[in-house]
Amino acid sequence: MLDYDFQGKIRIAVIGGSDASNEALKEAEAVGQLIAKNNCILVTGGLGGVMEAASRGAKEAGGVVMGILPGISRLEKNPYVDIAIPTGLGWIRNVQVVLNADVLIAIDGAYGTLSEISYALLYGKPVFGLKTWVLSKAEEKSGKGVISCLSPQEAVEKALKAVAISDG
Repeated sequence: MLDYDFQGKIRIAVIGGSDASNEALKEAEAVGQLIAKNNCILVTGGLGGVMEAASRGAKEAGGVVMGILPGISRLEKNPYVDIAIPTGLGWIRNVQVVLNADVLIAIDGAYGTLSEISYALLYGKPVFGLKTWVLSKAEEKSGKGVISCLSPQEAVEKALKAVAISDG
């Protein structure tokens, strides 16, 4: 049984490809570990690839993982998800991943990740990226768009700082 105090916990979504490179998977696992070590809740789409690697990292570090699933069954999740939320929405569930997070970290990814980035920006949620989509230099310079990071540590540190600024 999950004994966890959810009140006031920062929720960080990790978004990225279900078919990712080994390097992206290692980065995702490290990001998941850092999220858990910082006492935050990890939110993902609950499936494989980057989502599973981040979930594994978070669980190994004692964290809590929430999976917003595209299907109708709580069983259609990766093995590291603690809280499975079936939506029956398919790709449209990406907006629910965004709305259940305070900040997002994008790693690698294809068009599903791009849609999550778009929803995050529409809803005013910061997005930090590791080898993912870049929107435009003009947007980056103005602080909008995906803020590129060089390491899992940098991505998590910037995500935490962004939430602290928005709360403060």
